[in-house]
Amino acid sequence: MSALITTIVIVVILVAIVAWFIHAYNSLVRTRNMVDNGWAQIDVQLKQRADLIPNLVETVKGYATHESQTFEKVTQARAAAANATGIAARADAENQLSRALVNVLATAEQYPELKANQNFIDLQTQLKALEEKIAYARQFYNDVVLKYNNSLQTFPSNIVAGMFHFTQREYFKADEAARTVPQVTFEK
Repeated sequence: MSALITTIVIVVILVAIVAWFIHAYNSLVRTRNMVDNGWAQIDVQLKQRADLIPNLVETVKGYATHESQTFEKVTQARAAAANATGIAARADAENQLSRALVNVLATAEQYPELKANQNFIDLQTQLKALEEKIAYARQFYNDVVLKYNNSLQTFPSNIVAGMFHFTQREYFKADEAARTVPQVTFEK
């Protein structure tokens, strides 16, 4: 009778270990898939922004024809962002594109008739909405990456992660220039 009880206890323990193992593996897979989905959402928003940029540039170009260097930088930054591979390279390229866009919008500020152009106003509104969506998507992505990376590093799920070669993911980081607070002065 005691051999039967011992066997049952051993089987229950083994079943519990296998059930935990399956749960840990499935949890890691679900979280990894959330990271991939988060990146895909960022990618969609960045693609929409990249599609909007030529229209914005052409609209501004019509009013500011002598600002060709500014427009070339935007075009180059857009191409670099489209060709970037990997999250760190893509984040860097997108940050450079954001800086180039700021320069285009600053150029537009010098032309009152452009600022009153309905097409330009619509493009600015669309760009602002996309930037907000990109910011939200980045935040979601980074939150999911944090959860995933924590799962890879904490015991006991790190055992399963190591056995199946789950790897950490990179955060989508802003560059140093994006963190710098602009200096505003009213001196002439």
